[in-house]
Amino acid sequence: MEFQNLIDFIKSIYKQDFIPLHEPRFIGNEKKYLNDCIDSTFVSSVGEYVNKIEDEFSTMVGSKYAIATVNGTSALHTCLLLANVQQNDEVITQALTFVATCNAISYIGAKSVFVDVDVDTMGLSPKHLINFLEKNCQIINNQCINKVSNKIIKACVPMHTFGHSCKIDEIKKICDEWHIFLIEDSAESLGSYYKNKHTGTFGVLGAFSFNGNKIITSGGGGVIVTDDENLAKKAKHLITTAKIPNKWEYIHDEIGYNYRMPNLNAALLLAQLEKLDFFIEAKRNLAIKYDDFLNNSANIKFIKEPINSKSNYWLQAILLESEEKRNEFLELADKNSIMSRPIWRLMNRLDMFKDAQCDNLENSKYLEKRIVNIPSSVIIK
Repeated sequence: MEFQNLIDFIKSIYKQDFIPLHEPRFIGNEKKYLNDCIDSTFVSSVGEYVNKIEDEFSTMVGSKYAIATVNGTSALHTCLLLANVQQNDEVITQALTFVATCNAISYIGAKSVFVDVDVDTMGLSPKHLINFLEKNCQIINNQCINKVSNKIIKACVPMHTFGHSCKIDEIKKICDEWHIFLIEDSAESLGSYYKNKHTGTFGVLGAFSFNGNKIITSGGGGVIVTDDENLAKKAKHLITTAKIPNKWEYIHDEIGYNYRMPNLNAALLLAQLEKLDFFIEAKRNLAIKYDDFLNNSANIKFIKEPINSKSNYWLQAILLESEEKRNEFLELADKNSIMSRPIWRLMNRLDMFKDAQCDNLENSKYLEKRIVNIPSSVIIK
């Protein structure tokens, strides 16, 4: 009965026959900027909207530099290259993440190492991180060496799950002490802050995503942020096929990537960025409605922003009693034409990463069986 009450409540909020999990809203200058971009004929990887979005984005998150890419995965892949992650190096991340995180690591030929998350943030746990390092690693010549594999742990990639920040300042301190390059997977956390500092700006590099289901979208698209001028220049060079600027000669000085964001996508993204504050306010108001409705529920817990955080609430989430109850809710929602989804299958349970080194992943396993996302689209009154 409690599940049906939540289903009815969701229907009363959205008032439509089919309720998506998350759909974009285009209520600003999207058509104006797109038409302007088309009229300019600069619809590919060069144009004023690419420059504008990089300037506006860096200002918004508080980084010195922002580099626009074709999607969030390419942004993260480029960050790993900038961190000098190489084939057979290792990268610590969380098993409770979207597969793009581990795919980007694998593109280089590096190996993922999975450390548990905190239940309250669903992001990488500093407690479990330091326990893993102290048990399995040592520092030799200013490098973190995994005593189990004898490989270098070159980088650490925590993710801010559903827009809720992990304890990123503690993770940064640990990474600094262990000579590990910190890259934030901020794909889901645009507009989220931890201790009044924007996510993605604690690490040396941060990567954002603007897929069609994100809080703002450019259809596809990503952004790298950093305060390091040299890394910013290197990023721009790598994503532009490593081409040396020249009026007519095609000279490339290393293996590069065609990862540039097209001007057409940047035009759409700029219009969306202008509405970000409105979207976040609407999502936080939706979170209040869900939290109030579920406040007295004995069997359904609404996931709220962690301590010291201001979350964008990109995807609203609930915690259920068991895997069986999770499946029961998913089936009931589907029968009522309401999209919901479980959290991701743990990465170490996918065939590609089944041999990865892990800690006990106790919290990750607990959350995997119980977390469900419920409709999270911005409501336009």
